[in-house]
Amino acid sequence: MIIHLKSSVSPQEAARLAADHQAIHFNDGSQEVLVLSAKIKEVPGTLQSLTEADFPTDTDIQLASKSYQSKLREITIGEVTIGGDTKNTMMIAGPCSVESQEQVDEVAQVLKKLNVKTLRAGCFKPRTSPYTFQGLGEEGLKILADMHDKYGFNIITEVKDSSHVDMVIEYADIVQIGAKAMYDHSIGKRCGQTKKPILLKRGFGTTLQEFVQAAEFILSGGNPNVILCERGIRTFETGTRFTLDLCGVAFMKEKTNLPIVVDPSHAMGYRYGVADLTRAAIAMGVDGLLIETHPNPAVAKSDAAQQLDLDEFQKMHSTLQPIAQAIGHTLI
Repeated sequence: MIIHLKSSVSPQEAARLAADHQAIHFNDGSQEVLVLSAKIKEVPGTLQSLTEADFPTDTDIQLASKSYQSKLREITIGEVTIGGDTKNTMMIAGPCSVESQEQVDEVAQVLKKLNVKTLRAGCFKPRTSPYTFQGLGEEGLKILADMHDKYGFNIITEVKDSSHVDMVIEYADIVQIGAKAMYDHSIGKRCGQTKKPILLKRGFGTTLQEFVQAAEFILSGGNPNVILCERGIRTFETGTRFTLDLCGVAFMKEKTNLPIVVDPSHAMGYRYGVADLTRAAIAMGVDGLLIETHPNPAVAKSDAAQQLDLDEFQKMHSTLQPIAQAIGHTLI
């Protein structure tokens, strides 16, 4: 249950009430909010005189639920706005990893020409093997900051663990919590303390309920700027890297008030299928797409098989705006 307290309740009193009722407390920018267990269906007697509005929910998908807030949340990143009534689909593109200044700059020049406004590349890489490229760390973040200053891109990059979350928050315009870190509540809670947009990726063995509940850790910290990212789940199929769950996308569009990004690159795992999956995703009216592109995928230090080369990316990009327009969306 979500409870909006009356304006007469101070933050200090709200914190005390939260402790008394084993609730989470935050200020949403206009009032004090308590979030209790979804098992509670009626306002406790001690809170009734202090309650302005209450919102019972069926599950612990609470702040993200359309039963609480029916309108899609609007999120602004620099000059780009998604969600709300915008009907915008944000293109997020770039290499899997920052490898060098020259590599990222070559990608950035192509993205700038296409009027793509959001550049994504990893600096801290959560690899499956300890013997593979782990990322450039802060050096990579500085390269991305240069791209922000030189070309005006919004920068999105990934947090691998809590040891560098503050560093990524400092450099990035959008903080990505990757599939392997989705369950790291220390990252989620820290990201709840900033107002920077957070792109939360679905774990590859995660149910939709678990996925959105992970977003609740961020929302309940007071950060309303959460974006969900579907990036494929592990099924019995071995011919592709993962299985892109567009059924799950339909569920999230119907049940949640959070913008949704689809990542066909990680789902497919092979470049030959990325363009078709991208076109399918944009036809669903999603709020964003995340596509990996590299100057020379054959020598990429991570995820070489799934990255489009720059010519392939440009060819695919040219097919997307007509699909977006057909459903009343704008590719930005």
